Amino acid sequence: MAHERSRKFTNRSLGAFGEQVVVDYLIHRGSEIVDRNWRIKEGEIDIVAKQMDGIIAFVEVKTRSSLAYGHPLESITREKAHRLQKLALAWLVTHGSFGETFSIDCAAVLLNSIGQPTIEYRANVL
Repeated sequence: MAHERSRKFTNRSLGAFGEQVVVDYLIHRGSEIVDRNWRIKEGEIDIVAKQMDGIIAFVEVKTRSSLAYGHPLESITREKAHRLQKLALAWLVTHGSFGETFSIDCAAVLLNSIGQPTIEYRANVL
């Protein structure tokens, strides 16, 4: 299994791998995955999860195979944060959930040299 994970990732497959790691993490914590890769013309929400307390979490996942270009969460700029807020509201309206309690969370997935991931999860960051 370690050999399989140590293969080279394309940017797309690296992102998909990181998102799956976070999905597994959220499910392990008792969340229900409601939506994945929800897209409208303004952008995409990586993961929408309903937590055990009923809060809807909109999760932005950033995955890196090294820190050569900085920590994964450093790539969430002010503009990206603003877009995430707009996307979360659009999802809520589209799904008849406007007025529900929600949070916007960020997850950083960093792979070590043999492809094993570590997760840094920050809840309610925006």
